Amino acid sequence: MEPILKARNLVKRFGRVTALDGADFDLRPGEILSVIGDNGAGKSVMIKALSGALQVDSGEMMLEGTPFHFHSPIDARAAGIETVYQTLAMSPALSIADNMFMGRELRRPGIRGQWFRQLDRPAMEKFARDKLTELGLLTIQNINQAVETLSGGQRQGIAVARAAAFGSKVIILDEPTAALGVKESRRVLELIADVKSRGISIVLISHNMPHVFEISDRIHIHRLGKRLTVIKPGDYSMSDAVAFMTGAKHPDQEIAA
Repeated sequence: MEPILKARNLVKRFGRVTALDGADFDLRPGEILSVIGDNGAGKSVMIKALSGALQVDSGEMMLEGTPFHFHSPIDARAAGIETVYQTLAMSPALSIADNMFMGRELRRPGIRGQWFRQLDRPAMEKFARDKLTELGLLTIQNINQAVETLSGGQRQGIAVARAAAFGSKVIILDEPTAALGVKESRRVLELIADVKSRGISIVLISHNMPHVFEISDRIHIHRLGKRLTVIKPGDYSMSDAVAFMTGAKHPDQEIAA
């Protein structure tokens, strides 16, 4: 199966530090691929390169078989790649609808939108309400309430809903359950599974091994700036994955990247 998102031999240096040292990456259509690795392994740098937030020094990246070079996250969004960062990148003082459309607001048709740049708030509110309903976020009654009034799980749900609404091909989730409780984490995992059922490929960066092994189709293990191996959750245990990450154990030759 041809990967929808692919990278080969990515190199990124920060002065004397080599964050990516010939890293490879493959995301298949319609799958959840988890990316795990120890702190400093380079996984976040690789994801930022794929999402346009960083520029690599060398290497090749392809989306649906076509080479690309994003200059910013806006380029990635235009190509159908949405990223939900660990910080959520939301404005607490703005409403849910405003956060959903931040940076891509809808203008009113005609002169009022073109010349006076008036926002089409009814259209944005309806779109936001419809998307939240589709993903089962029915606990949010008022689409105009400020995001700062929501719980952590609800905020994460808004961020995932925003990515699902505009990410037509790939969604990248950076530690989506890191700061959440058990119940809220469960809801976010259900949201991820729901988004996958719509045919969207998902990259999940996480240190939570039970979540990774529960929801992933494949697991990309990153070590020392490159892909060490890719495993299937059913073939290996969480202890094996941690051992691969830390270098305590080496993968078999046939599965090594």
